[in-house]
Amino acid sequence: MSTRPAEAGEIKDGSYVMIDGEPCRVVEVEKSKTGKHGSAKTRIVGVGIFDNVKRTLILPVDSTVEVPVIEKFTAQVIAMTGNSVQLMDLRDYSTFELNLDSVEEDIRGKLESGIQVEVWDIAGRKKITRTR
Repeated sequence: MSTRPAEAGEIKDGSYVMIDGEPCRVVEVEKSKTGKHGSAKTRIVGVGIFDNVKRTLILPVDSTVEVPVIEKFTAQVIAMTGNSVQLMDLRDYSTFELNLDSVEEDIRGKLESGIQVEVWDIAGRKKITRTR
């Protein structure tokens, strides 16, 4: 998996973090003050990028969390076959397939052969984020 470490206290709303092994977009961050017998804690709430499931992570502010490395690139739709879409990476002209179930409904309606899409490679998994 392509992730990098970061301190939990540095995580902000709108950033990305791995929660339970799933890449998530952070939607809420709360920090508690230090108590009489403990360190400050942070509560990070994230929504899964691939499954839209809300997840929560509670840990000390100075502990380490994994942040997914997101690689964005352009691909061209080659073919629509059954329940998958075949894409060509325009950086090296390699081809790959994505399941249409992983593509959001509004994007799925715009997919056709020949158009270009933006693809995110997140921790080894790919997702179409928008059409160009």
